[in-house]
Amino acid sequence: MARFMRLDVVNTLLDIGVLPLFYNGDLATAIELVSACVRGGARTIEFTNRGELAYPVFTELVKHFAKADPSVILGIGSIVDAPTAALFIAAGANFIVSPSFNPEISLLTNRRKILYLPGCSTENEIATAEEWGAEICKIFPGEAMGGPGFISAVMAPCPWHCLMPTGGVDATEASIGEWIKSGAAAVGLGSKLISSQAVKDKDYDDIAANMAQCVGWVEKARSGSIFSG
Repeated sequence: MARFMRLDVVNTLLDIGVLPLFYNGDLATAIELVSACVRGGARTIEFTNRGELAYPVFTELVKHFAKADPSVILGIGSIVDAPTAALFIAAGANFIVSPSFNPEISLLTNRRKILYLPGCSTENEIATAEEWGAEICKIFPGEAMGGPGFISAVMAPCPWHCLMPTGGVDATEASIGEWIKSGAAAVGLGSKLISSQAVKDKDYDDIAANMAQCVGWVEKARSGSIFSG
């Protein structure tokens, strides 16, 4: 079961402003990747359900970091139905991320006080997800939905939205700065942060350095953004 309260997860994610996400079917490599993200300043890390070994690897990741670094908040991504969400919650997921909004997942996570970040691509989907209790909506795929311009457009009439774009966010100061200044509360970063080449080369220090840069860029951009943390 989850070790962190939903509001603690929300506050931690919004405070840091970057959610790293990845999948790797090798437990030792996955441990190194999570550790690298943590060294770079991350506390919330999304392990995606995108491979046949996702469940056993995630289960062992939870066990490992519960002892090695209890401050790490692990969640599961790419969840599309409530039974799968329940499986990973039982394994220790502290938050659930989906590519779309699923009311059944919302009911489950609300009942268990687990943070649910549903994927949304329109203002109507965002509003519906919020009515079902979503604290943070994932804008996915961010670039295809109009990029930072979409965020600023929907935030104009609805400044209470809490949005996290994923997909189309680059690990650069220009990209992260543009998203944050448009009103994004946080950004999700996958392969642009944790590159396949760095994983292949086992260059975990490079991943940690990239993570630290991204966290710094979020902090810098927030000084002049709609979202202030």
